[in-house]
Parts: sequence; C-alpha cells; structure tokens
Amino acid sequence: MRIYIIEDDISIINILEDIIETHDLGEICGDCGGNVPDIASVLRAKPDVVLVDFLMPVMDGASFVAELRKFNSSIKCIMISQVSSKDLVSKAYMAGVDFFISKPINLIEIKSVLGNVRQQIENQRTLDNIRNMFVAGNVQTEHTPLQTEDEYSRKLRIILNKLGISGEKGSADIVKICEYLKNNSADVASVSVGQMCEAVSDSPKSVEQRIRRAIAAGMTNISHMGIEDFMNETFVAFSATLFSFEEVRSEMDFIRGKAKFGGKVSIKKFIDGLMLEADRY
Repeated sequence: MRIYIIEDDISIINILEDIIETHDLGEICGDCGGNVPDIASVLRAKPDVVLVDFLMPVMDGASFVAELRKFNSSIKCIMISQVSSKDLVSKAYMAGVDFFISKPINLIEIKSVLGNVRQQIENQRTLDNIRNMFVAGNVQTEHTPLQTEDEYSRKLRIILNKLGISGEKGSADIVKICEYLKNNSADVASVSVGQMCEAVSDSPKSVEQRIRRAIAAGMTNISHMGIEDFMNETFVAFSATLFSFEEVRSEMDFIRGKAKFGGKVSIKKFIDGLMLEADRY
C-alpha cells in the first residue's frame, strides 16, 4: 500500500513516516516536505492512500482532497486534524475524505485506520481481479450487457442491507426505481419523485410513503452507527453520499436528546447516491 503524506509540519511528517515504516503499515511513496501540496506531484507518485493535514496555509486539506478527486477518485484520503468542529468535519467528508486521524498523533489509531484502509484496498483489488477473470472468460456480444439486472439489483440490496433496511417494505420499491432509471438511462435530477413512483406502481403516493419511511429508517440506523463509532465503515461510506451529512448530524443530535427534531431525508439524493454506489460496487 503506497502512502503519500501532505503536512506543513516537517516534524509530523517524520513521525508519520517513522510509524508507518516501523510497523510495516505501508510504503511511503512521497511527501510534500512541508510545502504547499502539488496535485501533479501526488498523482505522479501513484499513491493508494494520501494522508493530508486539515489546517494548512494557502489550501486547506478539504479543498485539496476535493481537487484531487477531480483527477483520481480511487485514492483513499485520510484527514489528519485536531479540529472537532462538526461543520469542518462535514466539509471534509463532503470533499471526499474517507477517514479521520486525530492530532496529537496516536499509534493505535494510525494502525487501526491504515489497517482498515489496507483491507478495503485488498478487497477491491480481489473483486477487480475476479471481474477481469470473468470478462476474459466470457466474450461479450454487442447485445449482451456486462452487468445483468439481477447483479445490479443484488448490489443495491447489499447496500440497503448495510443500512439495515432491506426488510423495509419500501426497499423493494427503491430497487425497482433504480432499475427503471438505469434501464432508461434517466438522470435522477430530471425526474420528479412522483414520476419515479408512477413508473413502478399504480399507487405512486403509497410507494412514495413507503420509500420515505425506509430511507428515514436508514438515516436513523446510520446515525446510531455514527454515535457508537464515528469511524464505522458504513457510517463513513454512506452518511454523506446517501444522505445530507447535515441532516444525519441533526438526527444524531435528536437521538442524543440534544435536538427537538431529527434529520430530514431527500428521496432524490438517496436514489442518486444509491445508484452511484451500486455502480462503484
């Protein structure tokens, strides 16, 4: 696992490099040397993981990650920060940060986070190899799609299961809508919720209610995950992609008894995010 470090404090760079190399957590493929980070230099180093400081002069860590994502969306980005502001944490997740490591640097946390990231990368590579073997052994004709509808539906259901809502009545409706949009190459932004529901049922209002309840249950479940463990893999992966992170935060505050109202769900955001996640799966 190749790791690139972006940090304006040379001493922190040295500490991180020493920990990573001493405990065999990965291969250091470069660092910014305490200078302003350069996207081109990072990309040339071909890292699997980028460790990036949150508070840096010229360009903050979240802005750097957002810019990096424009060129390479597969690099795992880990934010190093002593910032506890929920707004700033939300900004980082929205920019594309995968994990957080808190300052001051903690050996146990670094080992845990990098271990999780390594496992994710290895799992993805294994899955890619299996897919490549399948493609190589099966000649695809012009009229034979690489991904069948059954396979796509399975991916959708896996994600819904991770959210703990696969048993909700609205989950089947969500899968049908995603299949409909994909089969018709329809953009979620150009289709209303009512039109989506009409496309899969003669009772669109009932479908919309079932879907909204299922998504709301998913938000509640993922909020509980975040309360128990802010670094929970499912929480990190989906709290800002399937939902608005601000609304998830509101739901968490409601569960803790710190707010009178919970978060609100957006059916269109959830559907759009779910389809993107299924395509990446």
